[in-house]
Amino acid sequence: MGLHKSSSVSPELAGHSKNVPSIPSTPTSAVPSRTGSPMSASKEEKMPDGKTPDDSSKLRMFLSILKRFIGVTDIAAARFSLPAQLMEPIPNLEYWHYLDRPEAFIAIGDSEEPLGRMLACLRFWFTKDLKYVHGKPCKPYNSTLGEFFRCQWEVEDTAPSIVGQAHKVNPQQGRPYRVSYLTEQTSHHPPVSAYFVDCPEKGVSARGYDQLSAKFTGTSVKVTAGNFNQGIFVTLRNRGNEEYQMTHPAAYLGGFLRGNLYVTVSDTCTVSCEKTGIKVILEYLEESYFGKTQNHVQGVVFKCDVAKDKHSRIKDVKHDDNILARIDGTWTDKVYCSLGPTEFKKVPEKDRLLLVDVTTLRPVPKTCPPESEQLPNESRRFWKDVTESILSKQFTAATNFKQDIEEKQRARAAERKAQGREWTPVYFTHATEADGRPEMTREGFGAMEGLHQGRFRLEAPGEYAAM
Repeated sequence: MGLHKSSSVSPELAGHSKNVPSIPSTPTSAVPSRTGSPMSASKEEKMPDGKTPDDSSKLRMFLSILKRFIGVTDIAAARFSLPAQLMEPIPNLEYWHYLDRPEAFIAIGDSEEPLGRMLACLRFWFTKDLKYVHGKPCKPYNSTLGEFFRCQWEVEDTAPSIVGQAHKVNPQQGRPYRVSYLTEQTSHHPPVSAYFVDCPEKGVSARGYDQLSAKFTGTSVKVTAGNFNQGIFVTLRNRGNEEYQMTHPAAYLGGFLRGNLYVTVSDTCTVSCEKTGIKVILEYLEESYFGKTQNHVQGVVFKCDVAKDKHSRIKDVKHDDNILARIDGTWTDKVYCSLGPTEFKKVPEKDRLLLVDVTTLRPVPKTCPPESEQLPNESRRFWKDVTESILSKQFTAATNFKQDIEEKQRARAAERKAQGREWTPVYFTHATEADGRPEMTREGFGAMEGLHQGRFRLEAPGEYAAM
């Protein structure tokens, strides 16, 4: 396909879900949490059964709890428990993923040109967090050690080429592609989960660790990647195993004083591929305290020796011969690119390429195994009693179920400590890997293969970490 100019109709990533109708879809908004908990809310913070708290009362309750953590270096590693009425009825492992638009993910390797593949990687990057673009922040359940979640998406291969010609690997003539996903809570202290996503027909996979560090300043919560979270690692098997590393910028949860929570990003991150020698620096610009949120992002795409390159700011990239493209736009709206070293603001509008328009995009629903084929520690089944109680507004029961889960997890941890045993993950080889790239076990590969083939039954583990 040819170039997409900004003057033309915005190309929409039009992946279509093929989900089973009876499977509930993921809510479009929530804020991830990584804490587990002896500290609970005080009596005056509890909500009567049958009454749903409004957003303002939720915010007051949440803020009163956060105030206890002013000055704490990392509240994500602290152990505290929220009352059920403050939580979104969805497990954390189900909520926290990067596949809001799977068709953008499977198209990363389509372009015949290295620059085209890098730009496709950026398009995926800007579609991975649509839940923050269109939804309001709220909080799912804390993950428990050994808990896992698996799902799949079926989408059409409809993402257009950004530059150059695209080669659709193994075209399926309109048949949807299946994208499979597996994640497991591999560590509780610190809270870490490993994940793996794969589309075998397209030869595209990704892996990494989810670990957050958070600090409450009194007016906002700053969220950064934890030590084991070194980014998303995407591998293109049909392109000689090109690997793209995408690091995470810091995000901020603000709006406590205004009574309207929102997410902003103000940091620098990179996307790099050592094999092609292409690197991207993205800068999310500082927001004005009193001004309207702009959500502006700028970037530069350039050639370099990725393993040796030390550039971390756009202004540091000065050699025009190495600059391949510029990025500019609003990550909550439209993001553009321009080819060549010319500053983006000096490029005529007719020569700017629309990288992605997220205003018309929403997260694609997922398909999960039926409950009858889920293991007891599989997220939806594991949290079923809590979810059903919250949905029926029985908050006392929900809180009791949640506290029972937390108590059992602590009891199992105490038993292992007394026996001198460490917990061993089931689907991943270790709790963490030094290079940020988790490795799957035989059971992990088996679970992924089963997802792709529609076979959901798994062998129960010999031990559960939190049951």
